[in-house]
Amino acid sequence: MKQFVLFIAISFSCFSHAQNAEDVITKINNKFNAVKDYSVNVYIQANIPMLKIMPNKGKLYFKQKDKVKIDSKGITVLPKQGFTELNSFLNEKGAYMAIFGDSVMIRGVKTKLINVIPNNSASDIILVKLWVDLQNNIILRSQLTTKSNGSINIDYSYTDQINYGLPNQLKFEIDVKKFKIPKSIAGDINKTNQQEKTTKEIDKGTITVNFTEYKVNIGLKDEIFSKN
Repeated sequence: MKQFVLFIAISFSCFSHAQNAEDVITKINNKFNAVKDYSVNVYIQANIPMLKIMPNKGKLYFKQKDKVKIDSKGITVLPKQGFTELNSFLNEKGAYMAIFGDSVMIRGVKTKLINVIPNNSASDIILVKLWVDLQNNIILRSQLTTKSNGSINIDYSYTDQINYGLPNQLKFEIDVKKFKIPKSIAGDINKTNQQEKTTKEIDKGTITVNFTEYKVNIGLKDEIFSKN
């Protein structure tokens, strides 16, 4: 009988934690969903082994729920998982199970780990780890494990748009071997001089995106996203 009571207590505890973790994600979603659209200046720096990509300036447009466009003159290399796909996935009710993990200090802020596991085995996302600032209901770090692009780690920094959950900087760490390189520069990999390769193959790259001059909820027209 004691074993049965213990089992019930453990089961209820797990259920409670799962519900609380999902409540936290709901708060994060509600904050971001208050953003109907925005435009923002972006400055992108990519440091990917064997690729020479100059820093690039541009303007990013977003409109709910998943419309994104970047206007820039140079080559833009960005993991789409860090923008629309993660937000869309977290907004899908019943699409995943969320469970609390350990508490971790990130840049002096106490965060709580939330493990997010998809319920659909056909999903491109295998596992999401979110390190959340529970005081502000924002993500400070995430790790996405995907079938298509391997593992992607993202660090988030915030300033004046923290109330909307919009970062002023995103820093991606990507799995170079699995990350999908744009066709416009994929050929450069094959042309790279073999002497440039180190004796130990580098399999990680970074992409840093800085955001300035947000304009939020300005009523962007759909036509913006259909223009070339």
